[in-house]
Amino acid sequence: MDFFAFVKKCACAAILIAGVPVSTADAARSHHPSPTYLVKINGQVFRQQNADIRRAPASLTKMMTALVVMERCDLDEVVVVSRSAARETGSRIGLRRGDKVRVRDLLAAALIASANDACRALADHTSGNQKDFVVQMNARARALDLVNTHFTNACGHDNKGLYSNAHDMARLAERAMQLPRFAELVSRRSMRISTVDGKRTYYLRNKNRLIGRYPGAIGVKTGTTPNAGQCLVALAEREERKVLVVIMHSQNRWRAAPALLDAAFAASSPRHVPSNDTESTSARRPDEASQEGTVVPDQE
Repeated sequence: MDFFAFVKKCACAAILIAGVPVSTADAARSHHPSPTYLVKINGQVFRQQNADIRRAPASLTKMMTALVVMERCDLDEVVVVSRSAARETGSRIGLRRGDKVRVRDLLAAALIASANDACRALADHTSGNQKDFVVQMNARARALDLVNTHFTNACGHDNKGLYSNAHDMARLAERAMQLPRFAELVSRRSMRISTVDGKRTYYLRNKNRLIGRYPGAIGVKTGTTPNAGQCLVALAEREERKVLVVIMHSQNRWRAAPALLDAAFAASSPRHVPSNDTESTSARRPDEASQEGTVVPDQE
């Protein structure tokens, strides 16, 4: 990265963290809407920008898919992978039509690896087809009072009718994290699953690069599509403080998220000064040079 590109990235991050909206001219030049973020400390809003604006949620959608599946299915049920699931595009683990996999393992693939084939297999198994499953997703959204959210597919593929906002995604994440299995899965850095007959094994690596790297990170979900940009729901806890960050339409979530988390933990410290853990986060943040750009080919 050359010097001017580096300065530009730093300037964008500074604007994001300071909570100053990107100007209309800047947004037009970058062809990318100003980012959305919401930060909550122990359930209370600490900082926000554009948090009420409806955005494409990409694979943050899978939080609702997992919630509906967990509330309607036994984790040990066996799913027969459908043709439509095996043909899913984007991020996937390579399931084949007819594969038999337990619900618990497909949930792991959907939440940890953001696998669209696993996500679609769960939807087809739960409701018979994706269309009926989406009806259940939207019914659950209404029950949770997610008034700015509407789903059109189980995986989060870009679609005109698929939208949410940061407040709704935060509420959805808070509800899903109340389920022990959900919370356990999204906190794992990696995992192996297999088909029921044990003939095929899949290695899952968490797409949330804060897990195992940012001190206290325990979740939650990533998402990336051309329309949504980079999305992230991040949750970290230290002592009795929990900080939840929702980022939508970002150009570099791996720069923005640690900075927002750092600011929240510093502000909520009893002494209102950065702790040793907070000071150490800069060295433990994901390597920006290795992270994805604005659009990545392996869309979630």
